[in-house]
Amino acid sequence: MKLFFSSFQWVIFILAGSLVAPLAVGHAFGFAPEEISSFMQRTFLLIGVSGMLQTLFGHKLPIMENPAGLWWGVFSVYAGLVASGTLGLDAGLMQLEMGMFLAGVIFAVIALLRCTEAITKLFTPLVVGTYLLLLVAQLSGSFMKGMLGIGYLSSESINLRVAVPALITLVISMLLPRSSRPFLRNYSVLISLCIGWLLFLALGVTEPPASSGPWFAAPQPFAWGMPEFDVGIGVTAVFISLLLITNMMTSIRVMEGVMKDAGKRQQPIAYNRTMLIMGANTTLGGIFSAMGCVPISGTAGFVMATRIYQRLPFIIASGFMIAISFFPALTAFFSSIPMPVGYATIFIPFASMIGIGLQEFRAVPMNDRNRFILGVSLMIGIGCMFIPASAVGELPGLLKTLANNGIILGMVLCIVMEQGSLFLDKRKGKSTDKASKTV
Repeated sequence: MKLFFSSFQWVIFILAGSLVAPLAVGHAFGFAPEEISSFMQRTFLLIGVSGMLQTLFGHKLPIMENPAGLWWGVFSVYAGLVASGTLGLDAGLMQLEMGMFLAGVIFAVIALLRCTEAITKLFTPLVVGTYLLLLVAQLSGSFMKGMLGIGYLSSESINLRVAVPALITLVISMLLPRSSRPFLRNYSVLISLCIGWLLFLALGVTEPPASSGPWFAAPQPFAWGMPEFDVGIGVTAVFISLLLITNMMTSIRVMEGVMKDAGKRQQPIAYNRTMLIMGANTTLGGIFSAMGCVPISGTAGFVMATRIYQRLPFIIASGFMIAISFFPALTAFFSSIPMPVGYATIFIPFASMIGIGLQEFRAVPMNDRNRFILGVSLMIGIGCMFIPASAVGELPGLLKTLANNGIILGMVLCIVMEQGSLFLDKRKGKSTDKASKTV
């Protein structure tokens, strides 16, 4: 029974975190409701397969896989090109499929050349801590808008009928992890979601479920047609791949820290094998016309809140995600979870990332140099989050994607400044040694 509840709670957490991206992309491209449902079905399959492959053969940690925010940004850019008439819908979607194929090949090449270990050295505690603070800063706006009902039920203002039950759900999700009863504490996410969903049903503020179509239908490969190469998507794939490595590395590092603090022994991470499987997962995104998945750092907060450190419940949940992707009716049912309830339910696990980030800084001497790097990285990263999307509309595709993603820009800046300062310190040390020998 404990295994069942733990696994189902994983399912709820995965579903709550995976609904936003495909819904947003589907609306951006103007997909019909049945096309969005099919897109969701393929996304569930990819999430389940990606999580299971990594947990069984890759990093072997219970880390949720989810559509990458960077791919979400690229899809949004292409949706804008389609909307403006610059690019045809079919051509844009087929180029996106090709982009994920190319990214998968890049990941595989890095793994086969055994370059992953060298890349991991860039992810120091200062970089990981900065990433986590930027992650919470970037997500906070979406979480608050979602819980207040902005954009839900076609309302662009705060909807009290939506906000009140969502905030009640948030309070419940804050209190349950502190309960003295193990059942309430360990299954706080599941209980909070059920209570919130019932509140929304009672108040009649749930959206109508999407049309499910046939009872059984396998996710369709190449639903958008065969991949189509374009120079622009080729360059984008290279750039996005290098940035997505940062997501993967930081997520693994954060989960390793949580496991270590809980006294759970872990085998050394096989980073090259993990990178190879990430390449396979991204390629599957191209085959099944869905966004490529990456490990999500917020999983660490979920594991801390629920104390579910074992791999088996997560593996079962990943298998369940694969299974429901073959049943459109089940996909439509779980997709009907009210988005404000989803945001309120997973708010605490993601908010706890701040504490994990601050804990990373404990391993860093906070001297003038590191304070300067941290301050500049946060200032620029968070500042870019406030730049309107319309203000970067004239920039080339790559710069537009980067300017709209403060978390990646801030983290890359942190890596460059830290590695640059270390390089200068080494050169200065060598010059000092030569001068002392001369004397």
